[in-house]
Amino acid sequence: MGSSKKNNSLYIDNEALSSLALVAEGLILPVSRLMNEKEARKVDKTKFYKGVPFPFSFILAPGGKQNHEVLKKLKAGDRVNLVNMGKKIGEIIVEETFPVDPKQRLCNIYGTSDPSHPGVKNTTLRLGKIAVSGSYHVDYPLIADNKKRITQMISQTGAKFITSMVLSAAPLNRAHERMIREALSTSDLLVIFLQKPFHDHTLRYDIRYNALSTFVETFLPRNRVLIIPFENTYIFAGDNELILDALLAKNYGCSQLVIGKNHGGLGLYYNENRLSSIFDQCSNIDIHIKTIDEYVYCNICNTLVSTQTCPHGQHHHVHYHSGSIMQLITQGVIPPTILVRKEVSASILSALHPNRFENLQELLYTITPGSGLLEQQSEEQFYRKLIELYQTTSLT
Repeated sequence: MGSSKKNNSLYIDNEALSSLALVAEGLILPVSRLMNEKEARKVDKTKFYKGVPFPFSFILAPGGKQNHEVLKKLKAGDRVNLVNMGKKIGEIIVEETFPVDPKQRLCNIYGTSDPSHPGVKNTTLRLGKIAVSGSYHVDYPLIADNKKRITQMISQTGAKFITSMVLSAAPLNRAHERMIREALSTSDLLVIFLQKPFHDHTLRYDIRYNALSTFVETFLPRNRVLIIPFENTYIFAGDNELILDALLAKNYGCSQLVIGKNHGGLGLYYNENRLSSIFDQCSNIDIHIKTIDEYVYCNICNTLVSTQTCPHGQHHHVHYHSGSIMQLITQGVIPPTILVRKEVSASILSALHPNRFENLQELLYTITPGSGLLEQQSEEQFYRKLIELYQTTSLT
């Protein structure tokens, strides 16, 4: 029996498990199961599933020699265990197995099979040559908990119009804040899906979450904003991101998805000799997609402005480029407060550079104003007070 169980197991990683859980919880409807060969071929060709846009087939083709041997032997009606991190987390009732062309699969997902592409590289390592279809169940509490939290918040607040947005917030900057406030101003509830990738990121998820939570809890109305961890697996890649984000938000119960006009997935393309955009595909998804202008800091207006309404040229604009801001933070440099709020900078810097100062309390006492009492204070409090000194104007 022990040998039989081992031979009827497929080993999957966390990324595959998360994707399977999203579908199992009904969050990528109308997809509700692993597609069979006929369905998969049709979706890859038409980019639609049951009348709704879907960028590529939803299949499971796990890599690895042991998985390959198991998949070769499976027959219709077989039950196969799904194993993650040495633990059984689900089961598939097999409908069929069928061959997969890994190179074509990569092109369907990323638009390229170039191994220098980071997504292609990661997926190549985990993609096999045989797919299995059928109904399944998996145990993955995070996804179910996310769904429960949103449902409870809607019930508690009586929210009718729920707006969503997907953020990386690496780091959270003033332009993000403006987008969040604008989205919240016309909504009963705002759900922020904070990206939580499975591969390397410029800033750890916990640091980004704490910084965003600091802003939400301190500067926004209580019980009107909810932060949800969003494990953006390979299925949310590239140009497919916006379609899948829209489906996810709709199935979570949201009325609207807000995106910036500089969103990478908004590019124009030709389809059957007609100029199209991603909105043409999303029109079949029952959710409103709202675009928000790009915001910049204008040194003439002396404030954050929309590029559509500011009369001054680009040479007067400071852009909120996340990579550039992260370069400062990574080197331990405090970003100007016109770029990043001091509370957010302090939260990130204290997490990224712990125990940076040998005599922190002495430093606090000698160069920052205080209450006159000797108090033990944190590195985050130190950064906040230091930033306040940078903001003084009488000597500048």
